[in-house]
Amino acid sequence: MSTFSIVIATRNRESLLAQTLEALFAQTWPRDQFEIIVADNGSTDQTAAVLEAARVRTDGPVVHPLHVPTPGKSHAVNAAVAVSKADFIAYTDDDVRPEPAWLERLAAAFDETGADFVAGRVLPIWAAPRPAWLSPAVYGVLAVPENGDYRVEISKGGRQDIMPIGANMAVRRRVIERLEGLRSDLGKLEGSLRGAEDHEFFLRMLHSGFRGVYEPTAVVHHWVPTGRLSRAYFRRWFFQNGKDVARLEPAFPSAWTRLLGLPRYLWREAASDSASLVAATVRRNAAERFRAAARLLWFSGYLVESWGAPMRLRGRASDRSQAG
Repeated sequence: MSTFSIVIATRNRESLLAQTLEALFAQTWPRDQFEIIVADNGSTDQTAAVLEAARVRTDGPVVHPLHVPTPGKSHAVNAAVAVSKADFIAYTDDDVRPEPAWLERLAAAFDETGADFVAGRVLPIWAAPRPAWLSPAVYGVLAVPENGDYRVEISKGGRQDIMPIGANMAVRRRVIERLEGLRSDLGKLEGSLRGAEDHEFFLRMLHSGFRGVYEPTAVVHHWVPTGRLSRAYFRRWFFQNGKDVARLEPAFPSAWTRLLGLPRYLWREAASDSASLVAATVRRNAAERFRAAARLLWFSGYLVESWGAPMRLRGRASDRSQAG
């Protein structure tokens, strides 16, 4: 039987973390076949007490609290993975509630497909009513992407539009041993929207020849706070994510034909989104109008980073030559 190390990074979310741990204690997978490792990334609330209460329980799996003082989710996750012992590493977050059969369905996906990694389904728990302008097309911003009801294979050269995220993914230990951990320069920091570490790790897996699968029956429910249900939050996220993706591109070269330094297909998508924005405005379709406008903001972030990076490099080279 497969063994799992469940890895969670947390900071100052005592109530939500307690609910996550309760959901993990309710797993149908045998409790001696998985462990929970929680990396506390400098909490100042009652997180330590929540973890201690879970650690001393005798009705569930072993819980390992881990103190990680270096700020940043990537540092916390990497530290937790470093002390894990199981065949598979299952990632989730401190504001997520996995369904009881979560580990059981992850194990089935690995066994039935031979995949190297599994992306599970993430459903929202809305803290407030969903705004009319918010459609499933942009749910990925909230880490609740709608990927459908059917199992899908993920591979380089095949489907790559479904990306595993830290709220619900599992990876074979040998993959992590080969690729090592998340990049800390891309990971989340408190108060920032930076968060490309999952994307970069996904690209590394694909470009190293690893194959994954999306498993819709491995379900978790992800808390969506009211503060993220604003147009301003989405606009900032899309622009920042466009910049993040452009930063990753040089490490993963592609054969795409380029126009003015950007892949041609991005120009085509931008043109299509512009047309959709106009059409949705005429039809007064708020959700489609916002989706198209948000995608254009993403394109703007990508363009700013792509065009700005060479200029920054030239500037640093000039500074070095003048210093010499």
